[in-house]
Amino acid sequence: MEALMDELQKLSSAEEFLNYFGLEYDPKVVSVSRLHILKRFNQYLAREGGLTGLNDGLARAKCQELLLRAYTDFVHSSGIEQKVFKVFHQGVQQVSLDSLRHSLGEARHA
Repeated sequence: MEALMDELQKLSSAEEFLNYFGLEYDPKVVSVSRLHILKRFNQYLAREGGLTGLNDGLARAKCQELLLRAYTDFVHSSGIEQKVFKVFHQGVQQVSLDSLRHSLGEARHA
């Protein structure tokens, strides 16, 4: 698996990863979602427990499968819909009815 890890460390773009694993892809999808695809690929690897203990062939097959799955997530969906990055989870706030009534009451008296 060491050889595979050395090869993967040389790759930097989603296109390079997809080409390395011999996966066909739509350049339009990748140009819009390249970071999301790589992030999701990393998330899938983490959920699967990584590549520890796998020989080169099995590790390569697992990476290929998970990268294809990550890419496929964005073929008919956007990064916003998939919410891969933390920023898409921030900003969701609850406003209570009491706080609205209170602020409206203050606005009426001003």
